[in-house]
Amino acid sequence: MYKQSSIKSLTIEEVVEIIGDMPQEENGLHIHFSKSRFKEIPIGYPFRANAFTFILIIKGELRLQINLLNYTINKFEIIAINQQMVTHAQEMSKNLEIVTISFNIDFILRNSINKNDIDTLDFFTAISIPKLKLSKENFKAFISVAKILEQNNRLAKNNPYNKEKITHSFNLLMYHYASLLKRQFPNIEENLTRQEKLALRFLKLLNENFKQERTVQFYADILCLTPGYLSKVLKHISKKTASELIEEAVIMEAKLLLKNQTLSISEIANELQFSDQSFFGKYFKKHTGYSPSKFREINFKS
Repeated sequence: MYKQSSIKSLTIEEVVEIIGDMPQEENGLHIHFSKSRFKEIPIGYPFRANAFTFILIIKGELRLQINLLNYTINKFEIIAINQQMVTHAQEMSKNLEIVTISFNIDFILRNSINKNDIDTLDFFTAISIPKLKLSKENFKAFISVAKILEQNNRLAKNNPYNKEKITHSFNLLMYHYASLLKRQFPNIEENLTRQEKLALRFLKLLNENFKQERTVQFYADILCLTPGYLSKVLKHISKKTASELIEEAVIMEAKLLLKNQTLSISEIANELQFSDQSFFGKYFKKHTGYSPSKFREINFKS
């Protein structure tokens, strides 16, 4: 088993460069059709991308390990991978042809998708990693919209109404996927257990409040639970306690902010609402083993 610290995190731009594709116009969105077959798997190591990714198999077979679980995706099948998952492509057929649609949270928020829908998708994929089988008709429809989205995303930004075309074709693609998901898993929300619903509520609260509130008591009070019971439920569902999830959210945000070289450590401490830079530094080092400045130096050298 590989160590958590050895898992490389890749941006959409880095993945695009590795697979040999050209950058597209809209930041935070990339659509890739495998026009020429790969001789070998482009990314042959476990990695975590900073984006949601849909992988649709046009032809052939792809074997993936996602969060240490093995999946085989065949022709006319699509799988959703969220930005927290560790993905390792392990084997592919010689005739493999795929389309991937990758997009990050910033793109979603800029393009009129309901954030709550994305939070829900994030939670469901984190639990079950839905793999959907498309009919020939649904496959053709999905590919058609994906091609339109790709074509628009390769056009120059000054092309009339291009941003609007990207937004609407992206939304259409997302609703097409949501429709497929609902039809194949009609009771997915209703079938959540009480504990899973509670975990989902906590994750949404955490997403909204982690910069201001870092105590388990705060979230337990809102959910009308004891801190101990909340942590017990979260440990059962996510394998992490409430404190661990809170710390993970804060540290992940800190790492993202440290990537921005224009922000000083003091400004980042202020953004995350620590009392001062020193306290932030101690908190960050406790959870990562590095001071913020050292972490920035090691990971984000210009």
